[in-house]
Amino acid sequence: MGSFDWGHLSGLAIGAAAFLIIGLFHPVVVKAEYHWGKRCWWIFLVSGLIGAAASVWVVHPIWSPILGVFAFSSFWSIRELVEQEERVKKGWFPANPRRKV
Repeated sequence: MGSFDWGHLSGLAIGAAAFLIIGLFHPVVVKAEYHWGKRCWWIFLVSGLIGAAASVWVVHPIWSPILGVFAFSSFWSIRELVEQEERVKKGWFPANPRRKV
């Protein structure tokens, strides 16, 4: 039996990071929509573009895919902002009474 190779855990590390990133983006989208509405979509676009560029630039076998997950979670959040606005209109989430529409 050979020595343990930590590379065998890379799939689990990437999976755990994807789970955490996707899980963290939901409350971020809810808070962003509450405070700024969907007009903050460009922040998610810019962060997604930066994450995508970093994913291509970084050659590490774990960090590159994690950056890719971050990038596409950012892109997906643009769509979620629009859907979150609809959820607020339906009364499923509270509207910010101090924000002008």
